Amino acid sequence: MILQQAFEKYIKEQHLFAKTDQLLLAVSGGVDSVVLCHLCYKAGYRFVIAHCNFQLRGAESERDEAFVKQVGQNYNTEVLVQRFDTADYAAANKLSIQVAARELRYNWFYQLLCDYNLNWNKNESVKSGWHVNIDSTAGRTYLATAHHLNDSIETMLMNFFKVTGIRGLKGIQPQSETRNWLVRPLLFATKEQLVNYAAEHGLSFVEDSSNASDKYTRNYFRNQLIPGIKKVYPQAEENLAENLKRFAEIEQLYQQAINTHKKKLLYARGNEWHIPVLKLQKTTPLDTVIYELTAPFGFTPQQVPDIKNLLNSDTGKYVASATHRIIKNRRWLIVAAATAGTAATSIIEAEETVCYLEQQTLQLQQLPADGYKIKKENTIAAVDAKLLKFPLLVRRWKMGDYFYPLGMKKKKKLARFFIDQKLSKTDKEAVWVVVSDQRIVWVVGHRIDDRFKITPATKTITELRLV
Repeated sequence: MILQQAFEKYIKEQHLFAKTDQLLLAVSGGVDSVVLCHLCYKAGYRFVIAHCNFQLRGAESERDEAFVKQVGQNYNTEVLVQRFDTADYAAANKLSIQVAARELRYNWFYQLLCDYNLNWNKNESVKSGWHVNIDSTAGRTYLATAHHLNDSIETMLMNFFKVTGIRGLKGIQPQSETRNWLVRPLLFATKEQLVNYAAEHGLSFVEDSSNASDKYTRNYFRNQLIPGIKKVYPQAEENLAENLKRFAEIEQLYQQAINTHKKKLLYARGNEWHIPVLKLQKTTPLDTVIYELTAPFGFTPQQVPDIKNLLNSDTGKYVASATHRIIKNRRWLIVAAATAGTAATSIIEAEETVCYLEQQTLQLQQLPADGYKIKKENTIAAVDAKLLKFPLLVRRWKMGDYFYPLGMKKKKKLARFFIDQKLSKTDKEAVWVVVSDQRIVWVVGHRIDDRFKITPATKTITELRLV
């Protein structure tokens, strides 16, 4: 009963699920998942079983499927089976067998959860084609897997050698951080404890012959590396288990510190993020902070030196990830989506008089309204200075942009404005806009917005000149 009590205690301590909730148990037929079924049954949890047949081991895969169906009969519960053409899927998507199997099974599990209306995704339209006789009104339904402590230790070591940072060293978590419907209630127990429990209760299970092969990375860690380490450090597994707890708490402190830096250094500007160069240069540890600021935008640790070089580079230099660019613009780094046909936003602070735009510059000058004569050149715009809110943003136009053309009281989409102006495709791609507080001030080289025009009440004029 010791493992049973520890199991129920762990579920309560980690707030994984309640007796009113329902479980979808991922059962392979191995000792881990068989013990999970027995523990859930003894604890009084309601569950159904989901089994994946990856059709990779011939007769052995068929044996596992038949065995799991028998397990369901033993507990008088429904068993759902999905057969996958794993090898074909892996080849078609250029994936390893392990990654392909993982994608297939979790996609299926997610479809099942959506199909059962399990109080997680009530608006989902994904359908698995299954019907399960469980009461979806009584609490939530969770997918429970049989990952145990040894799995978490192996994951920690694998992540260490893959350089995942502190986040990867905390191993597997009892509740998934990205899929809150996925729980792992056996993480407190070692493999040895689960095997002993199965023996004590006369539980039969099947062995996956591929577990003995060192072809897969995890198996090599399990069968070769960790046993080798234990020859030198007999208490290695116990010590690593303690380190999992420490690393989890260290990661919490680490994230608190990173979030503090993000609040000081990341400024949202529309769809972009702006980082002040001077503040960033004074930050320590600089490499780590740069990585954490930029990683959400697809930048890698290997790109950190290039991003650091931007701090002292000329305006216009940039570093690109698969989805974003970081562009140096005077005193700022600008993180912008790398969308085809768009360019980076430039920032104009209140005290600045020039802004660099690729092969052009935009010059600003404050002039008294008294005696000012409006220029006819389309490269010069004059607006009421008091209506501008700094910093101004200068960017390429994008679909959905609109403004109130000078002399008009109704807004017009820029796309329609360009059609009326008979601009060619290449001409349109080259158009910049000046933006104040998310309102377009000037479609550069074409027309100002009527809301910023000079009136008899205007005292100071901001003149913008494209050179």
